[in-house]
Amino acid sequence: MCLRKRSGFRPPDLINAKIYTGPIPAERASELAMGGGRSETSPLSGTGGGRGMTTTQNSQRSNACCFCWCCCCSCSCLTIRNEEERRRRRRRKMISQDTKMETIPNCEACTKPSMEEIRLWSQSFDKLMRNPAGRNVFREFLRTEYSEENMLFWLACEDLKEEANKNAIEEKARSIYEDYISILSPKEVSLDARVREVINRKMQDPTPHTFEDAQLQIYTLMHRDSYPRFLSSNIYKSLLLGGSRTSSES
Repeated sequence: MCLRKRSGFRPPDLINAKIYTGPIPAERASELAMGGGRSETSPLSGTGGGRGMTTTQNSQRSNACCFCWCCCCSCSCLTIRNEEERRRRRRRKMISQDTKMETIPNCEACTKPSMEEIRLWSQSFDKLMRNPAGRNVFREFLRTEYSEENMLFWLACEDLKEEANKNAIEEKARSIYEDYISILSPKEVSLDARVREVINRKMQDPTPHTFEDAQLQIYTLMHRDSYPRFLSSNIYKSLLLGGSRTSSES
């Protein structure tokens, strides 16, 4: 058979099968005479043209996993986002089984944001993250999506960067690893294998920048995945509405 010669692949229906050597039925003979013989259908593709497959078709098939291939999006990004969604569902299930969700106070003290600041948050994710009040509001939204640990991890990395004492650096790095990197932690963040390998190497001698690659990956995940939903959420819309009413009254 042609499949066996080309790749060694043996479909289940060909194993132990006997080759038919008897006479060809009349209707089959007419098909062969008209050129309608056996199509070279690959069991993996489901289409005719196995031998006539061109290089262009092969290249297109090799990119079949890239649903939104462009200069800023790759399979790695899609994998992380899919894993983030699975992890979010697992955490939602875990929390729903508890008696009540733990109330966590805001990490940062900040003043009430002005209407101008609230509007700036919709211009870019960077402006939102650079504003303490914006981070607190965004964290409140992430809590409703069961992904608050992304913001907590990012803040912990920022705090580690400000540390100068070596013993304190090692202690904080170990705490960050146990809380957000370890697969045993309920607050584990979604990171790809490459970044995890880098972290494991750097943890042998922690520095303030041990989690720099991971922090950037989580920042990008929040930007692409959570930020667009935040802008259309009731939490953000209520702030805009409340700020507009206050401005009109004054």
